[in-house]
Amino acid sequence: MLRVAVVGSGPSGCYTAQHLVQLDPAVRVDVLDRLPCPYGLVRYGVAPDHEKIKSLQNGLRTVLEHERVRFLGAVPVGPDGVPAARLRELYHAVVFCVGAAADRRLGVPGEDLPGSWSATEFVSWYSAHPDAADAGFLRGVRSAVVVGVGNVAVDVTRMLARGTRELRPTDMPHAALTALAASGVTRIHMVGRRGPSQARFTTKELRELGTLPDTAVQADADDAALDPAFDDPSGLSLPRRRNVEVLRGWTAPPRPDARRLIRLRFFLRPVELLARDGRVGAVRFERTAPDGLGGVTGTGRFEDIEAQLVLRSVGYRGVPPAGLPFDAATGTVPHLAGRVLRGGAVAPGEYVAGWIKRGPTGVIGTNRSCAKETVTSLLEDAPSLTARPLPADPLPALRAEGVDPVLWRGWQSIERAESRLGASLGRGVVKLADWPSLLAAAREAGDAVTWP
Repeated sequence: MLRVAVVGSGPSGCYTAQHLVQLDPAVRVDVLDRLPCPYGLVRYGVAPDHEKIKSLQNGLRTVLEHERVRFLGAVPVGPDGVPAARLRELYHAVVFCVGAAADRRLGVPGEDLPGSWSATEFVSWYSAHPDAADAGFLRGVRSAVVVGVGNVAVDVTRMLARGTRELRPTDMPHAALTALAASGVTRIHMVGRRGPSQARFTTKELRELGTLPDTAVQADADDAALDPAFDDPSGLSLPRRRNVEVLRGWTAPPRPDARRLIRLRFFLRPVELLARDGRVGAVRFERTAPDGLGGVTGTGRFEDIEAQLVLRSVGYRGVPPAGLPFDAATGTVPHLAGRVLRGGAVAPGEYVAGWIKRGPTGVIGTNRSCAKETVTSLLEDAPSLTARPLPADPLPALRAEGVDPVLWRGWQSIERAESRLGASLGRGVVKLADWPSLLAAAREAGDAVTWP
């Protein structure tokens, strides 16, 4: 009988487990996660007001409740937990589905000033990730700059402008909801270094900005005029043409009665974060211009935009998984159809899927085909992998080494605690936002758990 460990319970990990049990009627799969809660970025990356996308958890839940799949939460893999080599001793195969955990940096002076954060850090805070710090993101902030024009940039821009009435029915942690309710942010600038026709947000996400109560949206007409495709979008792909159509509708002067203003700026490249009173006070941008090759070039002209909060959203990068080879140039683990390569040779029993395999590309659904390719390779290798004898069940061996996982019933206990918390606050489900609360809730189910 084939026994597989899948490291990571986000979409790529769950789809890997799903393909395994669908294609092999006898396989047993343990899905391990460093956190006590499953679902990865669906729980901790999807904006709380995007209920339709968050409902993908229902499909992932079905996978994790399969009779031949077992969830083992609060199990770190690496130097501070179970070594990858030990997992190889306990399972016939290990599939690493650990994503791309690092944010790309701007690489400009002042980037480490107080008030300068990655968008992911902000998302983790309002999504109740237990590693997130309540860093006072919004304290004293009147104007914010979001660097980037992708969907994550749109998400954080929308959250900065969202009203409490719209967020109260969501599962947003109460501390974040309270901070957003007290926010004094009135100006939000979302800035891209290239033109509006090259922005990477989707039209559906973009349009949502125009539906926010008490908020006006303006696309800077002078910026847009530098993009030839803005006046004549006929040569663009349909998604980008639709984006331009939406943006063209926002070039008029904004409503004067709006409490907040979102300004979409283009052809501006950040070159420095300027300090005021010991923290970020403005961002200096260089005006760029199209270079005729699809990129931009600097013009030597500069503009400062006031900001007490700067959120960079310029992409993600893989982090070297402990015990695995890593290609720093691509931010991925070298592989052949999902088989890990060590020194150019296939490493028996080691596999990758998701962003650590292909880089931070695609949407949630892209993980299905990515996982299936890896599972196909794994099952082709199964006859040789299963020739190696294993313990009957790796769980006792893990516990003997000090690992006390949160099992599925522990996760269900966390869900019940979050329902009780929401009811006590007059809301629906409200996420628990810290390790002690999560682990205490898991203990109510009788699972032994350890501190991270």
